Amino acid sequence: MAAVSSSEPLCLPCGYSSSFKVELYVKKPLMLIQLSPEQVALEMLSLCSQLDLLIRAQVHQFQGQLKQDTSPEESESFQKQGAEIIDQMNQCLEHLPKPAPLLEDYLDIAGLSVMFPRVEVYIIHGSPVDMLELPPLDGYFPHLGKLNQLVVLSQQLEDDVKHLGSHKYIAHQLAVIYQVINSLSDTLPLITIKRDIEANFKKMKMSLVTEEGSKQEPQLSAQYINWISQLTHNIISTVSSLTEEVSEELSPVMSFVSKWS
Repeated sequence: MAAVSSSEPLCLPCGYSSSFKVELYVKKPLMLIQLSPEQVALEMLSLCSQLDLLIRAQVHQFQGQLKQDTSPEESESFQKQGAEIIDQMNQCLEHLPKPAPLLEDYLDIAGLSVMFPRVEVYIIHGSPVDMLELPPLDGYFPHLGKLNQLVVLSQQLEDDVKHLGSHKYIAHQLAVIYQVINSLSDTLPLITIKRDIEANFKKMKMSLVTEEGSKQEPQLSAQYINWISQLTHNIISTVSSLTEEVSEELSPVMSFVSKWS
């Protein structure tokens, strides 16, 4: 052991040299792709949406810091992700005919500054702020999430009522669907469906009550199976149709996409 500790090392590691630095292109395409002005607009819509959600998350964090009597401070992850998205935006504008507009100018030209005012303020001033009036896009993702939830829950209920050997939880599943519809109560086509549930729910639920100690699994009658099947079919078709009443909260994005498609 003593001989090993006193012997000279076989080699010494070299110090770091910047000449060995490798540029990372993980987020860049393998092949150069030329985007059309329409594709640029749709890509910018996506990037603005990402940056807007990021800004809203940072503003929410600021509010939490203020409640704890600490000075608002941007997180490193926000700064990094925000810079990456803005870099992607500027790269995207390089696909436009020369001379390409500045980023803030393009947002005005395309109408994105109206849809994403937080993004415009952040790009110009470099700081995340909230708006006194809710921007038109704030309801987009919550509304889209509710519509998606409504379709998925209805598809699950439609399948369960036809194939499950026990209908024990059917009433609970329908109650959850009712709550989602209730949160969209201003949506006219769903009001009729909501009233249909209210008129039949209690009797349907009572039909599932079994005698105490009974080993028989609760089963709906053919009448209620058909009613639920028709109900879920109506919900799915109503949501999937994306009529003006159903898609009102989505209209700014739908109009933008239609314009640039």
